[in-house]
Amino acid sequence: MTAVVEMPVWLLVLILFFAGVTFASHFLFPSVRWFFRKRAERVIAQLNTRLERPIQPFKLARRYDMIQRLIYDPTVLRAIAAHAASEGVPENVAFEQARRYAREIVPSFSASAYFGVATRLARLISTSLYRVRLGHYAGDALAQVDREATVVFVINHRSNMDYVLVTYLAAERSALSYAVGEWGRVWPLSALIRAMGAYFIRRKRFGPLYKAVLSRYVQLATQAGVTQAVFPEGGLSLSGAIMPPKRGILKYIVDGHDPNGRDVVFVPVAVNYDRVLEDRVLLAAQDAGERRFAARLSTVMGFLFRMLRLRLKGKFHRFGYAAVSFGEPLSLKSFSSDVPALAAELMARVAAEVPVLPVPLVATALLQAQGPLNRAELDRAVADLVAGLPEAHLHMPRQDTGYLVEVGLRMLILRHLVQERDGLLQIVPSERTLIAFYASSIAHLFRGRSM
Repeated sequence: MTAVVEMPVWLLVLILFFAGVTFASHFLFPSVRWFFRKRAERVIAQLNTRLERPIQPFKLARRYDMIQRLIYDPTVLRAIAAHAASEGVPENVAFEQARRYAREIVPSFSASAYFGVATRLARLISTSLYRVRLGHYAGDALAQVDREATVVFVINHRSNMDYVLVTYLAAERSALSYAVGEWGRVWPLSALIRAMGAYFIRRKRFGPLYKAVLSRYVQLATQAGVTQAVFPEGGLSLSGAIMPPKRGILKYIVDGHDPNGRDVVFVPVAVNYDRVLEDRVLLAAQDAGERRFAARLSTVMGFLFRMLRLRLKGKFHRFGYAAVSFGEPLSLKSFSSDVPALAAELMARVAAEVPVLPVPLVATALLQAQGPLNRAELDRAVADLVAGLPEAHLHMPRQDTGYLVEVGLRMLILRHLVQERDGLLQIVPSERTLIAFYASSIAHLFRGRSM
């Protein structure tokens, strides 16, 4: 027992390494995990006292446990068996494929990442780029929503800033779980987005097995009361107008709803901007006839560098106004379970809530004009447009139509979309499509009106 044993140094180091790992995994890591778990529980308990919609236990479950629960769900197991039979592969192969789908979809929510990093970053970005305003807010109706109900925010998709803007304005109400497209799987964004509670959705090329895993996750989250935010249009609007809804997520929610269980309440949310950061990229995609965006990381970094340089020189001007409106909620229990009718009703409510901002208004007036306008004529044209709009949905700076025109016109002239010659204002011919992009965001509000 006291004999000396000789061994190479590398072997000794390897033995000590594995001994250290074993000690840590059996004694140290569990204690550390317990310490941080208890600390996180205290933080969440404090957050839940001030949030209108408390964070649900489902959202706090360990990601591994959620993945296991999802892939062993009876509905998913039946889909695995059907996939194995249709593809002629062993069930264990189909099971592993379902596990990969689940790992791709299921988030790992972190309250510290969401409320400590994401919401503060969202506020900083939003207020640095825009003058952020809360538009119409159906406060009385929203206050009456059952606290046990699952709330689903239904949002029109104008820009990737939508995620940032809505997260900032909803930070005092709840932690939102977003349905994020494939762009969110790009490293290093993927880790932060997953920690914020977002779940990923493949927009293309998915079969029945993937659909079964995704739909079941959405249904489990909805049944557990997780507050969600979805974009029924399925992607960014290429024309600036509200697009017809795609019914995927809504169908999953309706199919999994128990009429005798927890209610699902849809809240229409509408966003609008004086400047959409991706406007030219979106128009280029529309001209190409496909949703392939030419923007690259180098383009984004170049844009950010230019903005930072202007800010350091004191020449940076924010991109006008950005506004979000929250409309009348719709209870699934009180509405038909007909998915097309539900989708149409929700998008109609979203469209009715779109905030009316200076740039879209001025763009609309210029497009409707038969020729160049002087300042007084433009003021009258905008005043005629404003006259028929609900006051709650119109953002009028300083409650002055003349100043509203000045704000919108300044932005369009700075971007060289509108030119002024000899006291007359007209659209730069090559930029007419971009002007129409902004006017389209509110065009539906004027349909049927004689101007």
